Amino acid sequence: MAPQGGPQDQEATRVAVVDIGSNSIRLVVFDRPSRSPLPVFNEKVLCGLGRGIDATGRLNDAGAALALPNLVRFVRLAQTMGVRRLDLLATAAVRDAANGAEFVAEVERRCGVPVRVISGEDEARLSALGVVAGIPDADGLMGDLGGASLELVALEKGAPGGVVGSHITLPLGPLRLKEAALGDREVARAAIDAQLDRVPWLTDLRGRTFYPVGGAWRTLARIHMEQTKYPLHVIHHYAIPRRQAEDLARVIGRLGKRSLASIAGLSRRRVETLPFAALLLERLLRRVRPERIVFSAYGLREGHLFSQIPADEQDQDPLLTACAEIAATESRFGAPGPLLQDWIEPLFPQDGPAERRLRLAICQLSDIAWREHPDYRAQQAYMRILRLPVSGIDHFDRAAAAFTIAIRYGGNADAPEMQPARALLSDDARRRAIIMGSALRLAFSLSGATPELMRRTGLTLAEDSVTLLLPEGEEVMLGEAVQRRLEALGRALNRSPKVGER
Repeated sequence: MAPQGGPQDQEATRVAVVDIGSNSIRLVVFDRPSRSPLPVFNEKVLCGLGRGIDATGRLNDAGAALALPNLVRFVRLAQTMGVRRLDLLATAAVRDAANGAEFVAEVERRCGVPVRVISGEDEARLSALGVVAGIPDADGLMGDLGGASLELVALEKGAPGGVVGSHITLPLGPLRLKEAALGDREVARAAIDAQLDRVPWLTDLRGRTFYPVGGAWRTLARIHMEQTKYPLHVIHHYAIPRRQAEDLARVIGRLGKRSLASIAGLSRRRVETLPFAALLLERLLRRVRPERIVFSAYGLREGHLFSQIPADEQDQDPLLTACAEIAATESRFGAPGPLLQDWIEPLFPQDGPAERRLRLAICQLSDIAWREHPDYRAQQAYMRILRLPVSGIDHFDRAAAAFTIAIRYGGNADAPEMQPARALLSDDARRRAIIMGSALRLAFSLSGATPELMRRTGLTLAEDSVTLLLPEGEEVMLGEAVQRRLEALGRALNRSPKVGER
């Protein structure tokens, strides 16, 4: 038997979701159902099951022929990975097609796993839960764009258990639009506006944030990142003002196939439908007029997983949960976060809950690079945290966390590799990161973050000085390295470093 935490034990917790969509099918295997699940495996195939569905009423034959063997492969892969639960979810195309039930029966015959055909209402609810799972303070409108449908859901900040507000499913996927309009942009625009006219409550959400979900809209986010030379290529929580999103959608909606095909990384199938996804975004933004757009990498699959965990877990903070789990498995002396936070807290007397929350997350991550070569610890920790697959954190806080931990490991704040974080942070945020990183560096030099020594020492802040408090009679703890790092903290704070008794 494998030891606790070994490969067999990890496999026993894995769960998988296969999303059978109108444009693509995707398998995601998660490490376990939790508030901060990690994808172990993620693969999609663009099949186009929903192509021609409005004209024929049936699933696309070529799409089904491509989907069936790939679904068998997905199921075999998941089962080989030892998942304890495997859910196959079919959405709009299978739900609407006259031969949808026949396709489901064939999938179940070949795969030996039941398929759940979810209703439009459930599709909207689960997609919204996915956004709430990844962005707990989401407040505004979610739009999940699939190949054959668009789910719109009103999100209320702080709604208990991920409860969502008004919602609707509209037949507005880019596959459907392309075929119904025969490629005519004006016909497609009229069709979009007619469907949006069915949603009177959209005007109640004007000025609030819009959260796009779905592969086509994520592609638009990637294009915008490339155009603006954005320093961090992480889709989740990528935020842009409405005007920029409208301009992008307008430009992409008017590009021809040749121009679209020249965009690096854009697949042929996306080239055909992306202008209609862009047109849909443009018309929706004109109607809702959100202040900003925040892209979510979490959607139906993550929402389905979120709906499976207990209510008390749903209410947990995903960022702090993930960071505590990382600390518990990767720190040398357990999870040092709360002790470290208490230790450096006197340096930030004016901070509110949001700043303390981020500080706790950073403290939890502050010992993750001890296995790395000493010359590369700062760089490795910085890059890892900047791109860490966790939710509940925006790009600015992500940059602050990475920058702080790099300083904690002795990194140079002006080093070229630190440019992505510097570009996202204000002067004040960089200064705070340097102070916190310097304080953590002092804490680890003094105590190694061992609980006993952390509790016996401390810091105090005065108007003109910062004082390191040591136990009476234990001045020997003030070694040369500790003195240097206390002086560095003093410089960061623009205060004189002192030593006193606790």
